[in-house]
Amino acid sequence: MEKVKYLTVILIVWFLSACHRLDTPPLGVISEDQVFTNANAVQGYLANVYTNLPIEDFNYEPNTGFMTGNGGRWQCFYHTDAIDGEMVGPFGGTGDAATGFGFWPYDKIRIINVLINKLPSYAKNFTPDQVSEWMGEAYFCRAYTYFALVKRYGGVPIVRAVIDAGTPVAALQVPRNTEEDVYNFIASDLDSAFALMKDPGSSVVPGIANKYAAMAYKSRAMLYAGTIAKYGAANYVDGPARQKGFAGIPAGDASRFFQAAYDAAKQVEGHFSLYTGGYPDKVQNYVDVFLKPNNEDIFMRQYSLSDPNRNNDNAGPHSWDATMTCRIMTADGLSRAYPTLDFVERFGSLDPRIVDGTGAPVRFGDRADLMQGLEPRLLATVYFPGATLRGIAFDVQRGIYKTFSGSAAQEKANDLTSPNDVQNGSNPNLWLGDINAVVNGRDVIGRAGVSTAGDDLTRTGFYVRKYVDYNKPASACGLYQSAQSYIDMRYAEVLLNRAEAAMELGTADMQADALADINLLRDRAGAAAATASLTLDTVRNERCKELAFEHQYWWDIRRWRTADQVLNNRNMYGLLPYYISSENKYIFLKQLETFKRTYNFQKLWYYEPLPGGELSKNPNLFPNNPGY
Repeated sequence: MEKVKYLTVILIVWFLSACHRLDTPPLGVISEDQVFTNANAVQGYLANVYTNLPIEDFNYEPNTGFMTGNGGRWQCFYHTDAIDGEMVGPFGGTGDAATGFGFWPYDKIRIINVLINKLPSYAKNFTPDQVSEWMGEAYFCRAYTYFALVKRYGGVPIVRAVIDAGTPVAALQVPRNTEEDVYNFIASDLDSAFALMKDPGSSVVPGIANKYAAMAYKSRAMLYAGTIAKYGAANYVDGPARQKGFAGIPAGDASRFFQAAYDAAKQVEGHFSLYTGGYPDKVQNYVDVFLKPNNEDIFMRQYSLSDPNRNNDNAGPHSWDATMTCRIMTADGLSRAYPTLDFVERFGSLDPRIVDGTGAPVRFGDRADLMQGLEPRLLATVYFPGATLRGIAFDVQRGIYKTFSGSAAQEKANDLTSPNDVQNGSNPNLWLGDINAVVNGRDVIGRAGVSTAGDDLTRTGFYVRKYVDYNKPASACGLYQSAQSYIDMRYAEVLLNRAEAAMELGTADMQADALADINLLRDRAGAAAATASLTLDTVRNERCKELAFEHQYWWDIRRWRTADQVLNNRNMYGLLPYYISSENKYIFLKQLETFKRTYNFQKLWYYEPLPGGELSKNPNLFPNNPGY
């Protein structure tokens, strides 16, 4: 958090070292008087809180958690988007993410509770505005942390008080609250944050909470609660936890939550806006949404390259540029996650572009010709074959045909069983190979792929473009060399939350409002306007397109309770270019991504199991979630 002034490194270390258990005082050797009588100390205390917020950013890994220190921070390619079908990659299974990593941040919640409970007693040392603002930030951060818990576990213990050292063990064994209680608690905290914090006007600091950020996150959390209430009963594993309300929300409360989500999103209107940048080129405009500070940014995590000590906390540099594109465009990175054709065709089927009326593949003189006329937002999100980055072309190619006279459907059905042979024994008309293979002076697969042997080349024909900093030279795109901010909440999501809640509420006025919201996004995207026949499925699909690769889809298919359907023994596809030597032309074939992974999601994974270590310490956390 570059915008927050840290007190001293020693102060932060003291805070961190003192907060490993629910019953340990967080101030350690620092007294309350030392913290809550000095504005810089309070700022330092809040800086620690912000640094430890459970933001699913570039460094977050779905099976190990929130990275601090270098550790796995070079594995930016291992995230939820790579296991839910938006992308494919070779590492980690769906179950690795769905069954959790023992996330139980009650030490962090305690730090926040100390501030909420103790600061009012020291109010005389500060101005009323200071106290109000700090309290509002604390409520925001507590709600944020509880949301990270409830979306994983359902009902968890709500702890408002600061439990003193020496408290009997029985008093520490706090029972679970219902899932609905936790969402109500989050709503209450965000309402308190909104009431306490002043209007930031034009002085919004994206890395620090403000009152409209509180409403933006309320729109997210209440939308989650509403969909869980509405759709949870149709797709669940039963058990005592569900019967007690720990896993699930009564369906009759869905509309109340949808209305709360809509109302919260409306509160944000007029205080943030979609980034347009003044560019006539809508592709470039959308690319820069994620690279240039702008009024769409509501809340983000910022990173620093200037301080080497920052490698050891959440504000240290990350490795997105090094791990999202192939090595020829970076310094020392390795890409491992690639957009799927399944995602790309959310923007519309590519069949009319790549297959003619007879079923034969359309011929292209240049791979880049495929991109002509595609939606600008798609081209700004995904690098297609033939696109360029840092002056280098994505010369993606799957192989070389001597001649080609078959149909696209026939080739799609072929199983290319010898991917590393320079000439495929099962089809002597087709050359395949690795990155070093050359036939008649022409690269068989190109320097940018397609991957067949565990290298860092695409498995689908596509690469990620979102958040990739095109301004940086390849030499500056190595591991731990990226500092573009992670935008955890932007106004586009608020519009999507509002539109989805409105469609769920279902009145004519609400549907008209949803249509207006969606068309704001589609206009910025360079897409055709949606019509009055807008459906909930269309709104959901718009969300998937707009928020692609922002770690949202994984949670969306869980709250919609569709994950077990869309990831039911599912294989993902790529769009793979081939060169036809006899014609000097290219074709594109829809084929399974080259590692042919199968994706599954079990119904019990809609909730994660409570951490075993916590269950052993606190029997009042039982029953565990259904199926565990």
